[in-house]
Amino acid sequence: MEIETVEIEFSTRGKTDIIDITPKVNQVLEKTEFKEGHIILFSVGSTSGLSTIEYEPGLVHHDVSRMFDNFAPYGDHYQHNLTWGDDNGASHLRSTLTGSSLTIPFKNNKLMMGTWQQIAYFDFDTRPRSRKVIIQLIGKK
Repeated sequence: MEIETVEIEFSTRGKTDIIDITPKVNQVLEKTEFKEGHIILFSVGSTSGLSTIEYEPGLVHHDVSRMFDNFAPYGDHYQHNLTWGDDNGASHLRSTLTGSSLTIPFKNNKLMMGTWQQIAYFDFDTRPRSRKVIIQLIGKK
C-alpha cells in the first residue's frame, strides 16, 4: 500500500455555496499511478463540509439550501456569535451536519460512485472565501 497527498484550492461565495468538485478529484486521481484503493477527502475549515449529491439545479440551488435553513438559519441568535462577535454560528452548525470528510473507493483509476453521484463541497460561511480540500490516496499502484 502506498499513500499520496494532494491539496486543491478554489474560491467560494459563501452562504451555502455548493460546488461540484468531482472533476477536480478525478483529475487528481488520473494524474497518479494508483489503480485501486481509497480516496479520502478532508475539507479544511470549520464552516465547510463535504458530501455526495446528485448535482442538479433544483436540488443544489433550492432543496438543499431550504433544508439547511430549516435546521440552522442564518441570522438566528447563536451563542457562537456572541462569543466571537461574528455572524457565522449557523455556518458552524451546518458544517457539523454535513461533516468534513469523505472516503470513496476507486478501482482501475476510477471513482466507484453511482451514475448520478457527485462530490459536493459546501461553503457555509457568511462571506466569500479561499478554500482548500486535502485529498489523500491510499492503495496499490
